[in-house]
Amino acid sequence: MEKEIVRVSISEAARLFGVNAQTIRRAIKTQEITYVVVAGRYKINFESLVKWSQTKTTVKNKSNNYGIGQYVDKWKIKNTLYSPSPKTLRKKSL
Repeated sequence: MEKEIVRVSISEAARLFGVNAQTIRRAIKTQEITYVVVAGRYKINFESLVKWSQTKTTVKNKSNNYGIGQYVDKWKIKNTLYSPSPKTLRKKSL
């Protein structure tokens, strides 16, 4: 099965990671993230964007405070009925 590539615009990337659009443009210019140009607009590979954000401390912090990272705690499953069993998780990782 082929992996689907998710692409986002510069403004979407900036909002998702809580940074200025200029920060994303600099990463494009220095080839730190991969992209394609569609109809004259940059479309950034989301996977490369996430990897880039995790290597940059300031971007990682902004993402956690102002971007998508601020919602992670809200996504955690609180009902253990729907949570994966710790035993199952250990078996899969072996």
